[in-house]
Amino acid sequence: MRAAIYNGQKSIGLIDMDTPKAGDNDIVIKNIYSSICGTDVAVYFHGPGTGHKITVGGEFGHEMVSEVVDVGKNVKDIKVLDRVYPYPRLAKGDTKRAGTIGGFSEYILIPNAELNKQVYMVSSRISSREASLIEPFTVGCRAARRALPKKGENAIVFGAGTIGIAVAIALKYFGCDKVMICDFSDFRLKKAKELGFEVCNNSKENLKVKAIECFGEALSLSGETANVDIYVDAAGAASILDLFQEMGKIECRMVLVGVLAGKRPVDILSMTFAQHALIGSGGYMPEDVKDVMAIMESKRWDIESIITHEFPWEELKLAIETAGDVENSLNVIIKY
Repeated sequence: MRAAIYNGQKSIGLIDMDTPKAGDNDIVIKNIYSSICGTDVAVYFHGPGTGHKITVGGEFGHEMVSEVVDVGKNVKDIKVLDRVYPYPRLAKGDTKRAGTIGGFSEYILIPNAELNKQVYMVSSRISSREASLIEPFTVGCRAARRALPKKGENAIVFGAGTIGIAVAIALKYFGCDKVMICDFSDFRLKKAKELGFEVCNNSKENLKVKAIECFGEALSLSGETANVDIYVDAAGAASILDLFQEMGKIECRMVLVGVLAGKRPVDILSMTFAQHALIGSGGYMPEDVKDVMAIMESKRWDIESIITHEFPWEELKLAIETAGDVENSLNVIIKY
């Protein structure tokens, strides 16, 4: 089989490996499409330790839709030709392997496979291209859920990448009234606007003024501000937490899902008096998989439209470099 090996900063090996065979309790899947995650981009450009725990010399990739090609004799409810979503946290039986299950290789062995644990069936109502986005959308869905959204609330999402757009869609699905997406990339904001969201390029526009126009007024500790209940950082910029503390209304909350390592200062006194909440969100759970599939089956949003580039496996390196160009790409996928 064709396999992609991570060899360190800006180095990927495209090699041949033995195709795995299913044991009595296993299945083997063949990838149809794989999507490129921001963490794949980070470790490619910056080296190990800057994204998922991707091991130098090992396979990587974790966002895909696949077809079952081999089934062990003890496996129930899964058959050859089933189209499935491999659940990265459990696909290899080791949660530490969530980012390295082999999405950039042609075949994957799923040991001790059980339906709705290691793999989930993909509905015929979801295209294979769209299904390659299930994994990042579960991350966004988890972040939206962690915000505890209530019907009629308003939200601002920072970051118009795949995760940020997934958060915005999930917030609407969970009942939010208006959702605005902020980013510095006009290319990505155009995609977000086409999906029906309010948008703001907060490198050029005054976010507070635009948010008041969109959501109406509310009170903060420092006076008038926008009536926004939920903020979500899906960008990972250090300035976003400061912005939240400056303009957040009384009793609002922020979910942090964008990856930014290290410590950041928080004004605890201001947070206490304003009754603000800071909430972390990482990964996803089975309930998020089910909600994402329901969102995709609903056809309320043209999710496939955020895929801006498709490359063959042989051009994986170029595909990852393209995914890192935020001014000209959004989601980039590999077709096998």
